[in-house]
Amino acid sequence: MRKENQMERAVFFLTYCKAHRKEMVRFFLFCCIFAAVFFLYRLPFDAVLYPSLLCGGLGVLFLLADYRKAYVQHCRLEEMLALPAEVMNRFPAAENMSEVDYQAIIKKLQQEQQELAAKLNGQYEDLIAYYTTWVHQIKMPIAAMGLYLQNEDTDFSHRIARELHRIEEYVEMVLVYLRLDAAETDYVIKELDLDRIIKDAVKKFSIQFIEGKISLNYMPIEATVISDEKWLTFVIEQVLSNALKYTIEGGTIEISLLSPKTMCIADSGMGIAPEDLPRVFTKGYTGYNGREHKRASGIGLFLCKEICTKLGHEITIFSVVGVGTRVYIDLQQQPLAVE
Repeated sequence: MRKENQMERAVFFLTYCKAHRKEMVRFFLFCCIFAAVFFLYRLPFDAVLYPSLLCGGLGVLFLLADYRKAYVQHCRLEEMLALPAEVMNRFPAAENMSEVDYQAIIKKLQQEQQELAAKLNGQYEDLIAYYTTWVHQIKMPIAAMGLYLQNEDTDFSHRIARELHRIEEYVEMVLVYLRLDAAETDYVIKELDLDRIIKDAVKKFSIQFIEGKISLNYMPIEATVISDEKWLTFVIEQVLSNALKYTIEGGTIEISLLSPKTMCIADSGMGIAPEDLPRVFTKGYTGYNGREHKRASGIGLFLCKEICTKLGHEITIFSVVGVGTRVYIDLQQQPLAVE
């Protein structure tokens, strides 16, 4: 640390000298002029040398004093840089009119930034409130249609029920996206029965398993995890939804638990292209499969990654084209993300 401070001081000193080189050159020229005049009047050499040395010494002292003052000011400004822009208001005392003008400009820009931020924040809160209300309202007719379809047992009603489930899934995704970064988002961290969450998720997708003739390999895991039930359920449902979406008829989905507490959801689907794998968690990225089959929203895996990070879990994906995809959710409790 001390070596870094010395290096910083040396860099600042060089920068200071470069900024004041004109004053130094002028001072040296004045000394030379006086020396030349004394020499032309044939004054003794000592009469030329001593005043020049005295002036040079005073000049160095004034320079060092001004350098120290400039360095202290520089340090205070660096401390201000670490502060948020809205509280960056304790400027060092202005030494000249230029500094007064610059500080006035900065304060005016701060004020405009605060006004703009307040305006945008208000618009954002209004937008979130509107879409949150819309999501809750649209859920009511979806639930009503689901109840009507429960009394029907035809191929047409099954197709409608499947599409209705997709609509419900997308609506839930919108609600999760709205709540993800909201200040009032609540996380209830407690011990959960992992088997119960998995069974509920599988039951929710039972129609897709049956209609797609997709086999499920799942043996009770008999494990408990520390997490938030609502958000962890969403992650598992999203991964299952993707597995069903890209697994062809007659394929297989397997759910297992690896040591120590890593849940694995594997499918025998079409797989993910190697060039797409590094970006599957990027918001809005659909990759080749999403563009080719027009089934992806580009938001599901992004939400899964964000939720896992906030819950202290880790999610990773391995895939081979034409073989299938494996999604690993490490459910060991890591330090939770601090907002």
